[in-house]
Amino acid sequence: MTWKQLFTSSIGKKFLMALTGFFLIIYLIVHAGINAMIFYNDNGETFNKAAYFMSRNFFMRFLEIGLFAVFILHIIQGLLLWKKNRAARSIGYQKQNYPAGIKWYSRYMGWLGTFLLLFLVMHLYHFWAGTKNEMYFNGPQVNLYYEMKDVFTNPLFFTLYMVGLASLLFHLLQGFQSAFQTFGINHRRWTPILKGIGIFYSVAICILFAMMPVSFMAGWLQ
Repeated sequence: MTWKQLFTSSIGKKFLMALTGFFLIIYLIVHAGINAMIFYNDNGETFNKAAYFMSRNFFMRFLEIGLFAVFILHIIQGLLLWKKNRAARSIGYQKQNYPAGIKWYSRYMGWLGTFLLLFLVMHLYHFWAGTKNEMYFNGPQVNLYYEMKDVFTNPLFFTLYMVGLASLLFHLLQGFQSAFQTFGINHRRWTPILKGIGIFYSVAICILFAMMPVSFMAGWLQ
């Protein structure tokens, strides 16, 4: 497969979707792990130290460039595949007969991805735009923990974050297994195991992310 085919052919697009998807799956683990430091319940001291380190570390800032590139590539490839699949259909979803076992969220991955993109924009607006540079230049004076608390105790933002995490859950449930199938890992013995791992990962990571705003809203954290 040539570089051009990698970005233009259906197989190439699916390959890039799977590859960038794997990267983002790993990133979510790291991201959730760092954010989970709020559960030390020490008024954000541990979490703020970690956030300060991440903002001052040149290696991590360099990785952010690659992360954004992966995000953008994943989104673009997803939208292109969605557009191509819709154009190839002569009838609407409601008139199609899908094989047994096809989950509803598999049929609406494009819409779920769109909701997830809007959620990502909101998340970056709250916790990245301006915050990273502010922490880099002002360091410990910036209390990202309290900024998180202000956002997650706002009923509107709390609701939007829950909707965004629901979209993430269904996106992961479909994307995790699809990524392995794209690389040809589709075996009678191993596929059910991978499916189980994907379900566990998807549910666990989304519960962990959801527990952050829930804990602030419920007053469980200082």
